[in-house]
Amino acid sequence: MQKRDVVKKAIAHRETDEIPYCIQFSKEAAELIRPFFPGGDLDLAIGNYIYWFNPPWWDWVNLPPAYAGYDAPGCFPQTKGCGSYEAFYGRCRHIRETTDCYVLINIDATHFEKAYFARGIDNCLADFIANPQFAKDFFDKIIQKNMTMLENIVSCPDVDGVMLGSDWGSQKSLFMSPDIWREFIKPGELREYRLLKESGKDVWIHSCGNIRDIIPDLAEMGVDVLNPLQPECMDIFEIKRSYGDRIAFWGGISTQQTLPYGSPEDVRRETEKVMRGMGRGGGYIAAPSQEIQDDVPVQNVLAMLSEFNRKR
Repeated sequence: MQKRDVVKKAIAHRETDEIPYCIQFSKEAAELIRPFFPGGDLDLAIGNYIYWFNPPWWDWVNLPPAYAGYDAPGCFPQTKGCGSYEAFYGRCRHIRETTDCYVLINIDATHFEKAYFARGIDNCLADFIANPQFAKDFFDKIIQKNMTMLENIVSCPDVDGVMLGSDWGSQKSLFMSPDIWREFIKPGELREYRLLKESGKDVWIHSCGNIRDIIPDLAEMGVDVLNPLQPECMDIFEIKRSYGDRIAFWGGISTQQTLPYGSPEDVRRETEKVMRGMGRGGGYIAAPSQEIQDDVPVQNVLAMLSEFNRKR
């Protein structure tokens, strides 16, 4: 069975003989692990079932000084597109023709983060209460730009899914109340999800932190896969029990404790426990809860990979 098919079955909550996995590394960590997988593309060499990369996107330019102030600015910043769609389409086609991986497009900072990169996080959160109309208009401006860019991305037939990223949570809770999230952020997110679904693409969402309070919303909105599911923040097995028939999960193996500070045997035990608990009934892509950093011993990475590939 092709790796792409295994991932698609996991997203459809169907059990397979193998649990798909996908690990990502920081630049520094990649250099540490690369000697153990010499030559070629590291993602392919370690056996990832998913090949993911960033598409052309957009950014703010010429931010007015007012965006650093508390009061609502009187205008929106200018934007600019970044990257080549011709190169993007070519890369997608190359991956489809030369690998059997699921092709996932990863877009960092698509919505909430885009706003606070411009305003600063303190001002952005204050806008919800002090400048609510500006906040709504500003978020709508971001979504309008996103929709234009997403239409170009989803037109590529070689793309299987798109992951949208905005960190909504701290280690303890959401940055805002669930009601604020539903009023200011949910409507724009829903527009994006509908576009992806209508284009036949799976909807993947990345948000760090404890976002337990809005997982029911994400399930209702049609999210297919949630990442990274940090075990330091949430009870990942409770979430699997509650929503595992509606959302698939990618992540869950501790990058704050076990991987950097545990022994290889600790890593094997946790990896096996997470794969067994999260993989039951399908709906799971095995992975650490964040990209591997260079504080993780190479032997621990190899232990995790060995467990991923162990016959069950």
